[in-house]
Amino acid sequence: MSETIGNTALVTGTVAAGLIAGIFFCFSTAVMPGLAGTDDRTFVHAMQEINKAILNPVFLLLFVAPIPALAVAAFTGPSRIWVIAALALYVVCFGITMAGNVPLNDALLAVGQTDAPTTLKAAREAFEDPWNRLHLIRTVALVAAFGCCVGAALAG
Repeated sequence: MSETIGNTALVTGTVAAGLIAGIFFCFSTAVMPGLAGTDDRTFVHAMQEINKAILNPVFLLLFVAPIPALAVAAFTGPSRIWVIAALALYVVCFGITMAGNVPLNDALLAVGQTDAPTTLKAAREAFEDPWNRLHLIRTVALVAAFGCCVGAALAG
């Protein structure tokens, strides 16, 4: 019974981590480069709308699910070292998100669209590079976590 629970938890963690890694990878390779070429008002408004839209039950469930799933798999599933590595990497991503990206998102949400162009420029400058740096780190951590999940599945 414990093996079945561990395998189910590993599959759940792997699928959710893979989906989140894919979303973050697309952001790094398409969304943010696409927005980089826009004017400040468009950039700020687009990121505000994205940051509002992403806070939905499906994304939030998928984003949080790997933590408990991989924790269960670490105790009951196959290839514990791979699962522990995946969990650690995922927790790094989660921590960066909560401590870095979310506060940047919140600060950007506070900017009004009717604000002066200098305010929009300053808001973008305070957001874009730090957010992208943090996002790159968490994307690498997520892809590595997903790879560790696959490694656990293959080794188990």
